[in-house]
Amino acid sequence: QPECSPNPDLCGCFSSVMNRLRIISGHLCPAGSSELRRDLRSSACGSTAGCSGEDVVVVHGRRTAIGRAKRGGFKDTTPDELLSAVMTAVLTDVGLPPDKLGDVCVGNVLQPGAGALMARVAHFLSGFPETVPVYTVNRQCSSGLQALLNIAGAIRSRTIDLGLACGVESMTLRSMNNPGDLSSRLSDHQKARDCIIPMGLTSENVAERFGISREQQDSFSLSSHQKAARAQNSGRFDSEIVPVSVTLVDDEGRERQVTVSKDEGIRTGTTLAGLSKLRPAFKPDGSTTAGNSSQVSDGAAAVLLGRRSAVEALGLPVLGVLRASAVVGVPPDMMGIGPAVAIPAALQQAGATEPLNPVSVVTEDLNLAVSISMKLGIPLEKVNPNGGAIALGHPLGCTGARQVVTLLNELRRRGKRAYGVVSMCIGTGMGAAAVFEYPGP
Repeated sequence: QPECSPNPDLCGCFSSVMNRLRIISGHLCPAGSSELRRDLRSSACGSTAGCSGEDVVVVHGRRTAIGRAKRGGFKDTTPDELLSAVMTAVLTDVGLPPDKLGDVCVGNVLQPGAGALMARVAHFLSGFPETVPVYTVNRQCSSGLQALLNIAGAIRSRTIDLGLACGVESMTLRSMNNPGDLSSRLSDHQKARDCIIPMGLTSENVAERFGISREQQDSFSLSSHQKAARAQNSGRFDSEIVPVSVTLVDDEGRERQVTVSKDEGIRTGTTLAGLSKLRPAFKPDGSTTAGNSSQVSDGAAAVLLGRRSAVEALGLPVLGVLRASAVVGVPPDMMGIGPAVAIPAALQQAGATEPLNPVSVVTEDLNLAVSISMKLGIPLEKVNPNGGAIALGHPLGCTGARQVVTLLNELRRRGKRAYGVVSMCIGTGMGAAAVFEYPGP
């Protein structure tokens, strides 16, 4: 059990969730073409689940492979092209005309104006009519999930019946180096100053305050790569990835056409010995390295949501049900603890309507915060069963939507009714989580 930090805000955060996390962890059980369209079948409600025509359901989701920023297959591809590929694929797979959509929301972090222009261009590149609106949202690392929650809110308020939630990022073409225009008074307020601490240093803060060793971080990194490699080699990601044909330009300016269909960040040859040789990346005596941190990446994902009654009326499948969500604030200099607060908040909200037993998988996109959750009682095998951002990569605006696609496909692969959680920490001190139900085959 980690000792409480002298930071009173941090003590408050963790003292209020440690017992809940232990209880929650006890409920975590171990555990296109016409052909594709036939495979996407509606599921009846689970035998003990409450079904309502007002449920917000996930119909389908796809993602691109995740490319390595500046060196990978998408280094010369603009984000509107990546976004168009997944937007088109999702609707084609289920045979839904784009004019049936009530709204489109796209999570993006690094493009100017959160990518508002880029998203509308992708919209037209996808053949969507001008009558379908689109907008963007930036909640940093949770932007893709926030896009989904925004669409879900519009469905719940009966503003729309169907909507497309997306996320996209090219960390090749845009960097995180420019904080924007900030007040000179920032230096007078500690919390405001903490908002501009580099994320790598906030990771070091978490490690120091909770006694997370370099060896623990490297072991978690190795596990992430091993799980992702097994998933990739067994074809688990194939059905969720949209192959994208792109033009690559080499250092001499020569062009060649390639199709990107595999995640590029997975290092099958990773070893603890190799990881232990890497130098700390953010402070000389630190423990966070390039090998145990999430990768900078390029990619996109899209998720189709709707009100259950509207989805069933159109004969569309139900892949999952959004049962609850939470976004919380935590100390900015410790932003990595966000999921440790957001996950129990979301699970408590979901449990208010029906017991979550079992929860079959937790998929998070973080490193040190996962280690904290493990120290608080969440078993390692239930976190990121197919690897996380250390192995797969973290294209900022894409990640939340990508997680939902990967989670629900994993639950479907397991073949029985179950629950899962997606979660991430958020720069400037926040955390987000959402609970989904897979209703069963």
